[in-house]
Amino acid sequence: MKYVPVIKPPALRPGDLVGVIAPAGRVNESDLEPGLKILESSGFEVRLGAHVLDGIGYTAGNDTARLEDFHSMFLDRDIKAIFCARGGYGSLRLLDKINYGLIRENPKIILGYSDIIALLLAIQKRCGLATFHGPMVREFNRMDRENWEILITTLSTGGPLSVNLGAGKVLISGRATGRLVGGNLSIICHLLGTPFFPSLEGCILFLEEKGEAPYRLDRMLTHLALSGQLQGLSGLVAGDFEECGDDAIINGLLTDIFSDLGIPLATGLPVGHGRKNLVLPIGITAELDTGHMTLSITETCVD
Repeated sequence: MKYVPVIKPPALRPGDLVGVIAPAGRVNESDLEPGLKILESSGFEVRLGAHVLDGIGYTAGNDTARLEDFHSMFLDRDIKAIFCARGGYGSLRLLDKINYGLIRENPKIILGYSDIIALLLAIQKRCGLATFHGPMVREFNRMDRENWEILITTLSTGGPLSVNLGAGKVLISGRATGRLVGGNLSIICHLLGTPFFPSLEGCILFLEEKGEAPYRLDRMLTHLALSGQLQGLSGLVAGDFEECGDDAIINGLLTDIFSDLGIPLATGLPVGHGRKNLVLPIGITAELDTGHMTLSITETCVD
């Protein structure tokens, strides 16, 4: 397969200006304040999007306001990275309104997960820009020092990064190399069949979820398998399935549904809605090795 050439964003430097936006769920100032203080104490300047504290129902303002903040961060040459405030719901509503040419011309780090994965995957598909699955601003104060240092080091140096999967299990042994793609299972399923879903051919897919009963996981995983999008997948690794039931049941679902693919399959990736949520670059080459139980990023993810 011929990949769209990956664009690596410029690295984050001490003293850089970081923009904070809320493209999905509404967020309160009190929720953001601890994370903003951590950014500032780490040597970064911070600029909030004009509408970051807006709220209409369950979203952080209307689509026009959230899109305006999104575009303004890419337009502002002083801003070197864009951090999302929280997930929730709302990112999908922006996908067909985004100026992807603007992003290609002004590549920057963009960080988030959960509902934000819709933006990250759409940007990867349309622009080829490496994006970053990782914790959001209102969660920074819940991170331990090690996780914070890994996040900043990855965004500043681009690697190397090797993630230990030792707390998980090998469901299908093997070794795989490919571009890393993934995120929240339900958002990925909602992207299927749209022009914003990236090709998974030759990729390593990672999945995470929160608060879904096993029968709903079964439905989503089966939908993903039936879509035909997993043909040619190189490997699959599961992150946290927080508040989704017994691990043995989830592991059984993963094995039953994906064993026919004949690819390495492991669990134990410390990403998602659980206690740990290590940063992962989407669109960058990685290696999954079930023998050593590691997922390793094998190229730099920033320039």
